[in-house]
Amino acid sequence: MPKITYIEHDGTRHEVEAETGMTVMEAAVKNAVPGIEAECGGACSCATCHVYVDDSWREATGQPDEMEEDMLDFAFDVRESSRLSCQIKVTDALDGLVVQVPEKQF
Repeated sequence: MPKITYIEHDGTRHEVEAETGMTVMEAAVKNAVPGIEAECGGACSCATCHVYVDDSWREATGQPDEMEEDMLDFAFDVRESSRLSCQIKVTDALDGLVVQVPEKQF
């Protein structure tokens, strides 16, 4: 199973195993990663699963589509590396993915 590392804003690291096919958000919720609120449950209708994708993983995770871009407008401290974790599907190619959780979600 691919491993994903979530880094809280204070530097605390959480390495979890994620099932292929789930989303980065689902893996965070399943493993109780702090800071990923996921209020809409992955429907891309809120921005409470906002993460910053580590620069070395940005190409592998792809770019946000138009709907995700619109929802990111509601996120706190949006950066070039910002993604909604509900929109990143876990694949074997993402084994080792590193994302940072913002200080707050909104």
